[in-house]
Amino acid sequence: MSDTLNIAGREFRSRLVVGTGKYRTFSEMQRCHEASGADMVTVAVRRVNLSDRSKESLLDFIDRSKIFILPNTAGCYTADDAIRTAMLAREVGLSNWIKLEVIGDEKTLFPDNEGLLEATRTLVKEGFVVLPYTNDDVVNARKLIDAGAAAVMPLAAPIGSGLGVQNPANLRIMREMITAVPMIVDAGVGTASDAAIAMELGADGVLMNTAIAAADDALRMARAMKLAVEAGRLAYEAGRMPKKLYATASSPLAGVVGR
Repeated sequence: MSDTLNIAGREFRSRLVVGTGKYRTFSEMQRCHEASGADMVTVAVRRVNLSDRSKESLLDFIDRSKIFILPNTAGCYTADDAIRTAMLAREVGLSNWIKLEVIGDEKTLFPDNEGLLEATRTLVKEGFVVLPYTNDDVVNARKLIDAGAAAVMPLAAPIGSGLGVQNPANLRIMREMITAVPMIVDAGVGTASDAAIAMELGADGVLMNTAIAAADDALRMARAMKLAVEAGRLAYEAGRMPKKLYATASSPLAGVVGR
C-alpha cells in the first residue's frame, strides 16, 4: 500500500523527517539518514557553511538527488531575523521551503506566536512554502494556516528535551480540528515509543534530531525511529480497540458446548 506524506503538492515516501545537528561526525549523520529512511532532512541555515565551498560542509554529505533539504531558521528570535535567514537560504540555492522558527524564550525555546505569525504572512507572500514550528495550540495553528502555512509543526515537548509527548490531549484536538494541512510533531521526542505515540495520536509525520544524534548508538536509533513511525501510522489507521475498565475474555465462552 502506498502511504505518502503530501506537503504543498510534493510527496514524501517517509513520514519521518530528521535533522543534521549534534552528530559526532558528518559521516555518522549520513549513515543515520540512510538508516532512518527519511527523504527530507532539515538544515539550520545559520549553522552551515554557505560561503567557503573549499571547506567541508554538512551539505557535502547529503545526496540531494534522494533527500530533500528543508532549511530552518533555528536561532532566530525575531520575525525580521527569521525572514532574512529564509531569504538567504533561498538566495544560496537551498530551497524556497522553510521550517520557520521564531523563538520567544531563550531557556525553553518556546515559539513567539506573534512573531511566527508575522513571519509566516511575509514569507508566504514572498513565495515560500512555510512550515512553522509552533506550540500545541489549535487556535494559533488555525491562524498560521489562514496565513498560508503549508503545514503546522506543534511541539511534543521543549526542543532537545527528550521528554516525549507531554500533552496528548492537545495533539488529539489538533488532529481532529486541523485537516487542511499536515500536522507534523516537532521537538521533544526522545525514543522510539515517543515517535510511535505521536503517530498513534494521528500526526502526519514526526521531525526529530537530538533523539537520534545523541543516542549511544545513533545508527540503531535511526532504524528504531523509522520502524516506530511506520508502526504508529499503521496503528492509527487500523483503529485501536476501545479501553474498558474490566476484563473481557480473549476466547469468549458464548456458544461453547455445555454452557
